[in-house]
Parts: sequence; C-alpha cells; structure tokens
Amino acid sequence: MNLNAMNLSSAWLRLRLALRRVNPLVAGILGCMFAGALLTGWLLGARDRLALEYEAARTQARAPAPAAPPAPPPTSDQNLSAFYAALGERRGVERQLKEVFALAARHGLSLRQGEYRSSYERNAKLATYQVNLPVKGSYTAIWQFVFDTLRALPHVSLDDVSFRRDSIGDPQVEARVRMTFYLAATPGVPR
Repeated sequence: MNLNAMNLSSAWLRLRLALRRVNPLVAGILGCMFAGALLTGWLLGARDRLALEYEAARTQARAPAPAAPPAPPPTSDQNLSAFYAALGERRGVERQLKEVFALAARHGLSLRQGEYRSSYERNAKLATYQVNLPVKGSYTAIWQFVFDTLRALPHVSLDDVSFRRDSIGDPQVEARVRMTFYLAATPGVPR
C-alpha cells in the first residue's frame, strides 16, 4: 500500500473510534444544530433574493406605463357622417312631439298650446323644428321633464327656459321651454 492510502485508512479508523466514544444523544444534538445552521443560511439567502425581487417589482410598478399612441383624429367625412347620423327623422316629428307630451304628463306638468316653427337649412341639408312650450308645474318636475326629454331625444337641444311665479308661496311655476329638433332633411340622404 502506498503512504496516502494508509494515512486515509488510518484517518477513517480514528474517526470511527471517535464516533463510537461520543454519546449518541450529543451526536444527535450536534447533527441537529449543524442541519439548523445550514437551513438558516439557506433561508437567509432566500429571504435576500426575495427582497431583491420585491424591490424590482416595486420599482417597475412605480414606473409610468408606456403611453398608448393616440387614436388618429376622425376625418372630416367621418365627422360629417356622425353629425348626420345623430339627427332625428323629419317624418317622425309628430311621434317625437307625442313623446315630449307623454314625458310632461309623466312628470305631472300641464302643457298649454305651444308655438311651433319649422325651417330648412339648404346648405346644411337639415330641417329644424323649434318648439316653444308653456309649462306649469313644480320647479323640480319641470327640470326633470327637460332632462328626460334631452335623454330620450338626443337630437333635441334646449335653447331656453324661463320661469315665472305669481307669488313667492305658490308651489306652481310657469315656465317657457324652448327646444329645437334637428332633423334629417329627407330620409336616406347620403350623409
């Protein structure tokens, strides 16, 4: 045998004899302490790596999001088409007026004879129908009626509202509501 092999064999024998002399309870405790030290070292390293990942995520979250490119503005033809699509139908103005009167009745308002004026804008290719309605009811009911009308008929504009009350204590208010209906001149007009 060579000298290295003998030294290794001798060292192995000494280790085995030393382990036989050690109390098994003490050996178990020392083994647990060694394993605990290894586990603690591993956990500390994992905690540091996790802290670095959290910090990187926080930094990324604080960074502003990349701005989406703005949508291109609509062309003039698209704007014109959207304008004409928003107009009401001229032939259905009577039905639309009935809807206005139904909304007034729903809010408990009394409508007297109104004034109606129709006109045609040749260059714009649209008709307007101006309605001036005398309304009587509570202040709140009149405003609810006006807002419900504008929601129900999006092609109608509110041009003017004026209020008059006979006496301060009177719960009823007289109002004049002026609206304009914007209508397509003829159905199916190329828009």
